Parts: sequence; structure tokens; C-alpha cells
Amino acid sequence: MERLDLAPEMNMRVEARLIAKGKDEPLHGAAYKVRLFDRDFLDDAFLGEAYPNVDGRVAFSFPAAAVAKTALDDAMPDFFFVVYKGDDIIFRSQVMENVNVEALEQYRRGVGEIIDLGTFLVEG
Repeated sequence: MERLDLAPEMNMRVEARLIAKGKDEPLHGAAYKVRLFDRDFLDDAFLGEAYPNVDGRVAFSFPAAAVAKTALDDAMPDFFFVVYKGDDIIFRSQVMENVNVEALEQYRRGVGEIIDLGTFLVEG
């Protein structure tokens, strides 16, 4: 399996879109926060926290080095995120194992590598 080979100083941006289940509207507002993690063998790496915008989009930016793997971990990142309403967990995505960053990435000048995880239905 190929190892993640981004320049460690390069920024990586992971995005997702949240839709309120049953309403077909973007999930947004100050009551909601989303935390992104990289599942690892020993401990999950916290990559950031974001609040959904009016389109329901969340974006997390971090250095590519934050998802560099050790010999004990998989070669590619295993992303998952958790959505909170206040202090309560209302959604936990499945772990997206071995995300092939090179296949999904787009490059945007001034932002860096962009990975779009897709759209998710969330109980609002």
C-alpha cells in the first residue's frame, strides 16, 4: 500500500457537508460543532474543530504532517468526524479507512490540498 506522500509543510483541508435529516436543509448554526479525527492504532489524532456555515459545510485545515503515519499505523489517513449539538453527540461518521488522498485531492492556491469527504445526513 502506498504511503501518504505530501510535503509536510503543505496545508491539507478536509471538507464535508451536513444536511438535516428529514428537512433536506443544510445543518448550520452556532449550536453545532464538528470535530475531525484520524483513527490511529494507539490513539485517535484530533485534527480540528469547525462550525457548519449556512450551506452546511465544515472545513478543517491542518499541516499534512498531522496525518503522517508511524510504523504502527496504516499508510493512509483514516478520517472520521463527530457532530455535537451543544455538548451532546448527535452524529458520528463511520471511519473512512485508508483515504486515498491523491485520488480525492484538489489543489487550491493559498489553501493547499483539499479533500472532500462528501455529504452526510444528520439528525438536527
